[in-house]
Amino acid sequence: MSNNITNPPKFSPKLTLVIGNKNYSSWSLRPWLAMAAKNIPFAEVLIPLQHANTRQQILQYAPSGKVPILKYGNLIVWESLAIIECVADMHPEAGLWPEEPEFRAIARSLAAEVHAGYAAFRAQCPMNLRRSMATPLSPATKAEIIHLLETWKRVRADIGSTGPFLFGDFGAVDAMFAPLATRLRSYEIPVDRASSHYIDAIYALPAFQQWYKAAVAEPWKIEATDYVDKPRPTR
Repeated sequence: MSNNITNPPKFSPKLTLVIGNKNYSSWSLRPWLAMAAKNIPFAEVLIPLQHANTRQQILQYAPSGKVPILKYGNLIVWESLAIIECVADMHPEAGLWPEEPEFRAIARSLAAEVHAGYAAFRAQCPMNLRRSMATPLSPATKAEIIHLLETWKRVRADIGSTGPFLFGDFGAVDAMFAPLATRLRSYEIPVDRASSHYIDAIYALPAFQQWYKAAVAEPWKIEATDYVDKPRPTR
């Protein structure tokens, strides 16, 4: 099995996004989805995770040693939210954040909360788009999921959104929530009808569908994630 970097850009844009496996790398999904859904041109470099030379390959792009990474000429930006903010500054026409200052402030607060929070949920239910199986949840994870669903409900009610996403059209905050939405589906966690419609809207995005199809077709597997709650194969 090859673990070479795959780099299949279809054009020669100025922006390059370095990501990890599409099946597992939730932090990579966030800026990738924000850019792809808004038709912002970029080249993609994919580095498979948890191989012997993974860190060495990532260090060729940034000293953080982690993905995602955005390259723009000599500029290097790391961390998902920082990348999204950078791209939003470069492409204001994309409308990644709401136009209204008050709504934009709320959206940024939500995005920051995702970046810093939901630790129990993320740890117990790592992103795995090939998975479709329920799992017993810890009290901490249940509490975070309740908070997540209540947040979605409250924001949509307060904003009065008429579109399928939190602030109407798809934006940066939805990209930040997208990996949590996939976890709810992958681990077959029950949600209310409104939350189910929101998750459906994320999955229906053409950009997400592109990511999803590539993710499930990837040849690489991370055993610790693939075999959560599953019998390990005999060797």
